[in-house]
Amino acid sequence: MKDAVLFDLGNTLVQYWQSAEFPALLERAIAGVRDELDREGLLHVAPQEMWPRVQAENHESPDHRVRPLEERLTRIFGLEESARSNVLQAALCRRFLEPLLACGQCYADTLPMLDALRARGLQTAIVSNLPWGSPADPWREELNRLGLTERIDLAVFCRDVGWRKPARAIFEFALSGLQVAPERCLFVGDHPTWDVAGARAAGLDAVLVERWTPAVHAEEQGIHSLHELWGVLGR
Repeated sequence: MKDAVLFDLGNTLVQYWQSAEFPALLERAIAGVRDELDREGLLHVAPQEMWPRVQAENHESPDHRVRPLEERLTRIFGLEESARSNVLQAALCRRFLEPLLACGQCYADTLPMLDALRARGLQTAIVSNLPWGSPADPWREELNRLGLTERIDLAVFCRDVGWRKPARAIFEFALSGLQVAPERCLFVGDHPTWDVAGARAAGLDAVLVERWTPAVHAEEQGIHSLHELWGVLGR
């Protein structure tokens, strides 16, 4: 038995979107930011200029360093320095995140499994990348909304560390916060590279949970429900 179980958030504990659904969500997110800037009298970019910039920003760094949302929006909308107050940037980030967060709902097995793990004395944590390098605070509010905060010992987001999974740094940051050795941890996530390979490279055991398309990664023996974790932990 391990001492701690660490989880990815999106599509592991909480259902959000499949990759094919993200372009439409991104359009709504950018539209929300555009409307906020227009309301503030700060919209100076025409749509024909804006959308190529959106596509140019729709990627992550090859070295897994976080590319913050605030900086992406500044480039997309050509915000002048005088318009880059912390208050405005926070408001723009929240408008961007509104359609994304609205998708979130816990899977039926999430809360019962977190409760059961903690009842058996295991520490639990969330270690998650965030879309478009968004700030961590709205996602911590999301954990509260979903009833996750009181069921975990630690939440680590890529913005807390400056690195995205599969970078070793984000896993090590979580291990330090829990004060547990990597070999005493199991990581559970839905992405074979970010979650499984990344965790194993940092010295943790890892298991793939396939919520959307079971058995699509034939080379990786995964699980299809969190209830199956008892068998993994018992091995």
